[in-house]
Amino acid sequence: MALSQGWVKRYFKAFCKGFFVAVPVAVTFLDRVACVARVEGASMQPSLNPGGSQSSDVVLLNHWKVRNFEVQRGDIVSLVSPKNPEQKIIKRVIALEGDIIKTMGHKNRYVKVPRGHIWVEGDHHGHSFDSNSFGPVSLGLLHGHATHILWPPERWQKLESVLPPERLPIQSEEDCLHGSP
Repeated sequence: MALSQGWVKRYFKAFCKGFFVAVPVAVTFLDRVACVARVEGASMQPSLNPGGSQSSDVVLLNHWKVRNFEVQRGDIVSLVSPKNPEQKIIKRVIALEGDIIKTMGHKNRYVKVPRGHIWVEGDHHGHSFDSNSFGPVSLGLLHGHATHILWPPERWQKLESVLPPERLPIQSEEDCLHGSP
């Protein structure tokens, strides 16, 4: 009987040691390196959730890449909503700081993205609460870069950073005055 209690005690002690090492490592990994997130809504269709309300894609979010605000035009990013800090949203980066963008329904027809900000939009125009509603977004609100669709299995793929040709930034302020792009 004493022999079996010794085994249980050793097992419990080893379990506790492993638990108290594994949990902080896992939490740090999920907070600093990567995590998974379920995408809800139609704002990123057809890139994400192409099946509408019947499906929800699950994506891998890379926190490491955005820690130094390393984003490019076309990247799909997760960010804290500028209107509701309790909510995270997922959008495509359309313009970077210094770019001039022709907006789609924003109060100003053209916007020059200020320093330390980006312009984000959903792929499904008209069904997206994005920079056209709230303006340029601070880089400090970035949460992660969506790199892969992990679920459902038939949609497993790497997400490419593609900027729709019609959403390219305007080359100069003169183009705004002459109505180009």
